[in-house]
Amino acid sequence: MNIKKKIGLEGVRFFAYHGFYPEEQILGNEFIVDIITEMDVLSDGDDELANTVNYERLFEIAALQMKKTQKLLETVAIGILNTIKEEFPSLDTIRISIRKTRLPLEGEINNSLVEFTYRK
Repeated sequence: MNIKKKIGLEGVRFFAYHGFYPEEQILGNEFIVDIITEMDVLSDGDDELANTVNYERLFEIAALQMKKTQKLLETVAIGILNTIKEEFPSLDTIRISIRKTRLPLEGEINNSLVEFTYRK
């Protein structure tokens, strides 16, 4: 059987203190995190959490990394990705994106974005 499944979280909002500029690390900002994973279906009709990805655990991993203030969102995203990869070695693909909603820039901008994709 060669069936793939995707499991993830989209639009998870965190308030955190990431940013290159000192004022960003003082004032904080809203960040939106998406985590999408993909893996083979291990068995047809299996109803066991051990044979899938627990999205509650995905949230806990993201929340822990978001609490660690970093200058670059790339550092945060890689931390999330590497932790998920270690904890769920059966995953074929992991995609992490983080958007920052308020930017220290002139102009009308919805958000900035960093995204990483791991493929086995």
